[in-house]
Amino acid sequence: MRDHAVWTLLLLLAPPAVAQSVPAGWKIVKDAKSVCQIAIPPEWDSWKDSSGAAVFKDPSTAIAVVTNQPGQIFKSLTDTMVRMLGIPKDKLFENTAKRLFYQDRTSGGVEEPNAYSASAPADGSTCSCRIAFLPSIDKETAKKIVLSLGPATTTGL
Repeated sequence: MRDHAVWTLLLLLAPPAVAQSVPAGWKIVKDAKSVCQIAIPPEWDSWKDSSGAAVFKDPSTAIAVVTNQPGQIFKSLTDTMVRMLGIPKDKLFENTAKRLFYQDRTSGGVEEPNAYSASAPADGSTCSCRIAFLPSIDKETAKKIVLSLGPATTTGL
């Protein structure tokens, strides 16, 4: 329950990120209004109607979601906000004017997912994404997905 409250609060308060380059062969997934996007590896697929989500095998193995918060201006978190949200310093990978990126869940076993969350600025809004993945999924791949977050610029799925 706390994970969901923290994620919601961060979506409301967090600053947006700038899109990074898309690795060769990766596919683009856009949010429901095609304002924000993430890139996914070729072996991943859009989930259901591709309204901003993609999975590897099935949602219980790995799922990545991209969203847009219109009108929300991105700002980095203050030290007080980081403490309030309970984000450990070693799990806060970036907290700049360009991106907020942190690990919001750490797996306690092979059947429990890890999760990364990020936000980045877009034109008059904030782009956000979250990826939840089992420990069998490479953390570097998950990080590349998160780091691809940004305003939509290319054709998607």
